[in-house]
Amino acid sequence: MRSCMPPDPDTRTPDYVAPAGACDTHCHVFGPGDVFSYAPNRKYTPPDAPKEKLASLHRTLGVDRAVIVQASCHGTDNTAMLDAIASSDGQYLGVCNAAESFSSEDFSELHEGGIRGVRFNFVKHLGGAPDLEKMWDIIGHVEDMPWHVELHFDARDLVEFEHVIDDIPLPVVIDHMGRVPVEDGVGQPPFQALLEKFSEHNQLWVKVSGSERISQAGPPFDDAVPFAQALIEVAPDRVLWGTDWPHPNISRFMPNDGDLVDMIPKMMADQEIQMRVLVENPQRLFGFPPAKSTV
Repeated sequence: MRSCMPPDPDTRTPDYVAPAGACDTHCHVFGPGDVFSYAPNRKYTPPDAPKEKLASLHRTLGVDRAVIVQASCHGTDNTAMLDAIASSDGQYLGVCNAAESFSSEDFSELHEGGIRGVRFNFVKHLGGAPDLEKMWDIIGHVEDMPWHVELHFDARDLVEFEHVIDDIPLPVVIDHMGRVPVEDGVGQPPFQALLEKFSEHNQLWVKVSGSERISQAGPPFDDAVPFAQALIEVAPDRVLWGTDWPHPNISRFMPNDGDLVDMIPKMMADQEIQMRVLVENPQRLFGFPPAKSTV
């Protein structure tokens, strides 16, 4: 079982000032392990990254809201995330991991606790594709709820599992720009397949997050910017942004999250588009109330 590097402890205040109501739609809480146990069958052990550190990060970054995504190291025990949401005064919502044993009542309780979606990992280093029969059983429990389905793909999965995206009867969110390798360029077949699907499927959303994961150049990760720009050009009303703090399983470039915020105007120079991606799109998909500046 591998261990993860900790996040950069000295988050700098970014130069870019996010609009009121800006939302980090992809971040995690880990532990603390002596309170919220890690799954015994986990693929990695992260350093503790509790709710207090997440709140401190967002204050430094100037981000008002967040969607916490349940990471695989906590398995299907969503209690650490639910605790963070309950402590956030309505500023956090979440995306759960679920087991086929969960009942409709379990999902109703998760919804009451602030959960607005369910996530499935397909990436190889986290165990590969899930049991699709079990996945469909879980989706069947939530398809009548105001939720979405989040898919964590490797680039090659974008082609292999295209039919899964088409068949899901809920909005679908693709994490981290599909984890496409930047060295293969925006013309690579998996990314072109994602762009085509994104243009055709009006219930498909993509997170322009994970730049540090796909970059070959390292900070400030400018080689990932063209991929975000291409996605935003196709469907700016269905793009989301997130930090992915505390960046589990980063093997090369642990980012400073201030640098990730300063990528925002590089990805989208137009302030109206920034407002859509950071504020209005999360409000529509997750159900946050309108930010004060948009009332």
